[in-house]
Amino acid sequence: MKDMLSKQAVGLKPSGIRKFFDIVSEMEDALSLGVGEPDFDTPWHIRDEGIYSLEKGRTFYTSNSGLMELRQEICNYIERKQGVTYDPKHEVLITVGGSEAIDIGLRAVVNPGDEVLIPQPSFVSYEPCAIMAGATPVIIELKAENEFRLTAEELENAITEKTKILVLPFPNNPTGAIMERKDLEEIAEVIRKHDILVMSDEIYAELTYKEKHVSIIEIEGMRERTILINGFSKAYAMTGWRLGYACGPREIIEQMVKLHQFAIMCAPTTSQYAAVEALRNGDGDVEEMKTAYNQRRRFLMNAFKEMKLECFEPFGAFYVFPCIKEFGMTSEEFAERFLTEEKVAVVPGTAFGDCGEGYLRISYAYSLDNLKLAIGKLADFVEKLRKQK
Repeated sequence: MKDMLSKQAVGLKPSGIRKFFDIVSEMEDALSLGVGEPDFDTPWHIRDEGIYSLEKGRTFYTSNSGLMELRQEICNYIERKQGVTYDPKHEVLITVGGSEAIDIGLRAVVNPGDEVLIPQPSFVSYEPCAIMAGATPVIIELKAENEFRLTAEELENAITEKTKILVLPFPNNPTGAIMERKDLEEIAEVIRKHDILVMSDEIYAELTYKEKHVSIIEIEGMRERTILINGFSKAYAMTGWRLGYACGPREIIEQMVKLHQFAIMCAPTTSQYAAVEALRNGDGDVEEMKTAYNQRRRFLMNAFKEMKLECFEPFGAFYVFPCIKEFGMTSEEFAERFLTEEKVAVVPGTAFGDCGEGYLRISYAYSLDNLKLAIGKLADFVEKLRKQK
């Protein structure tokens, strides 16, 4: 049977995040800080709109690109937040989560042999999606001393004549790093110089704690060469609704629509109606959840300081990325021992790229009570390891 399988598919590694999640699901009394899923319920008014759409019998296919009403609201949202305009008819596509948008966005623009620049540590899907699109992933290793931001120098050094597109994963999963306007302006200068595209994954755009999120589409000359990806899972606690979107130049979106058309047809209709309500009336919900996340973020940073565990301060998403190099273990060994001995699951940094070695991803998309319990166990575990050294 092995000879009957796709070599590309067989060669892909399974997600390192799911490995620990699966172990926890079978372990009694275990705590998980491993999954990036909001612990909040989808706000009631958004759920109610989904229910109402079912009661009204709105169970039909939408157009391949998605409900025009939703595409218009997305355009309104981006103009309100970033001051950039899109044509809802030709420059917006509704997808099944941001993950589908990443997949078909890369497939729409790369040819075999093209290089896709992927800063890491970062979300697990970029590299396999590039490979399945026939491209060659080129990894740019982000550094703790730069607060895991991408620098113009790092980008310049990675570009070759085969470079087609840069994935820009900020605010970042797993590090929580952000890019400020000055950073993006320097990056944009290199991108324009080499005439390459950008895929900007901004799924955590609403969850920034230092200042308002800045998108690269706001920088001169970047809107016309950027595939902007976002969605509803993180900001509106709508993970199970499976809804995302892509905005970009008409020529690219048209190709993405074709791929979406043949593989998916359209995103879930009920979810689309709920998303219209989220964009129209969900700002208050987002602020409320963001305030809670920020409280948890501050709690974790203070806890790491007390246990003298090195961790740069993240200003985006809902993850921290503490360094465990002092213990002389790999990230995987540390995570496995922590799970076995303390029954707490975290994700090894290597799940997000080889340069994540020596780090752990801890999600604070969990209640403060659960965080206090789990971090108390981490403090005990760290103390035990130090005594053993």
